[in-house]
Amino acid sequence: MPIIYNIKEMYANKHIILREEYSKRIQPFIDKPLIKVLIGQRRVGKSYILLQMIETIKAQKPGANIIFIDKELEEFSYIQNNKDLYSYIEERLQKQDNYLFIDEVQEIHSFELCLRSLLNEGKCDIFCTGSNANLLSGELATYLAGRYVSFEIHSLSYLEFLQFNHLENTNEALIRYLSIGGMPFLPNFSSNENAAFEYLKNVYASILLKDVVARENIRNISFLENLVAYLSDNLGNILSAHNISKFLKSQQINLTPQTIINYLRSLCNAFFFYRIPRADVNGLKIFEIGEKYYFEDIGIRNALRTFNLPKDIGKLMENVICIHLLRKQYRVYVGKIGDKEIDFIAEKNGERLYIQAAYMLYDEATMRREFDNLMNIPDQYPKIVVTMDEISIGNYKGIKQIHLREFLST
Repeated sequence: MPIIYNIKEMYANKHIILREEYSKRIQPFIDKPLIKVLIGQRRVGKSYILLQMIETIKAQKPGANIIFIDKELEEFSYIQNNKDLYSYIEERLQKQDNYLFIDEVQEIHSFELCLRSLLNEGKCDIFCTGSNANLLSGELATYLAGRYVSFEIHSLSYLEFLQFNHLENTNEALIRYLSIGGMPFLPNFSSNENAAFEYLKNVYASILLKDVVARENIRNISFLENLVAYLSDNLGNILSAHNISKFLKSQQINLTPQTIINYLRSLCNAFFFYRIPRADVNGLKIFEIGEKYYFEDIGIRNALRTFNLPKDIGKLMENVICIHLLRKQYRVYVGKIGDKEIDFIAEKNGERLYIQAAYMLYDEATMRREFDNLMNIPDQYPKIVVTMDEISIGNYKGIKQIHLREFLST
């Protein structure tokens, strides 16, 4: 008789909407001797994708033995280390078709030792989630190099946002997406924007305390919060630890560039921000100094800072474009050609895409500014300008202009 430990009871009242893009990516690895690791910011929906995998396996193998551990539930709090974990799993193993799912595995000390043993013994197919990039650079890489495959999970894409909220693809829906972002729980608040922002503030506090402060042993919490505020205000600007340090000194705060680098790394390790380095268009040389930082979810940024859509729209557009490219598994850079900047260079499978973001192409001078940078690029890879103009010019000197809704719908 298969064991599906408490899953029905734990999630009986939860409606699971299929996130097909991730399901298709993960399914080919079912029953392969690799640990499947879902990583990403807290509350972006990793747990529900685990449940989707469980449903897929149950449909293929009705007799499958599912062992499920959710470290955010009190009933699993006694599983503190690898020995506790191994003992719990061993008691529930059957002779064959065992599938292990662990949510927020980083909460279990030395979990990687248990997973390595289970993998070597071939006792179960293993899936787990984590909310810190150190899973891949530290714990798993040390003990399981080459024996796991990772899947980065993001908050809802624009098309998923429409699906979850039962919205048509209109400019009003796009503005709502740019305002509250794509955290999967938000449809529970319907059109109550104030409640949505209160929820997002709580998510932010949880990420900061659990995945940054506690995980990274951060001591100066006040500065960490000020750093998040600074990054929020400078969204889309080229930043460096040295310049941030200089700004802080003007505010009577003395912190070394190295300390700032450590704090920035901690925020990125929690997938709260993504660091986008600068690269020269010719040869893609990476510059060590100067980068941009974008939020995983733009709604959290807007919940933390008073925002004005007409004033901030360019920054918000850049943020959602960047995360959309990452979601599509591109490597993303801020481009530099001479003294000009290209908003994004996106690379995947040997191909490249150049993108400029502009709110509106008001006049000929604006068009020249946005298009000419792209025209200076000597190669023949696709180049596009993404705007929110209702009437598109289509092509300008051979470079395509598309609406942000169209870009996010591809």
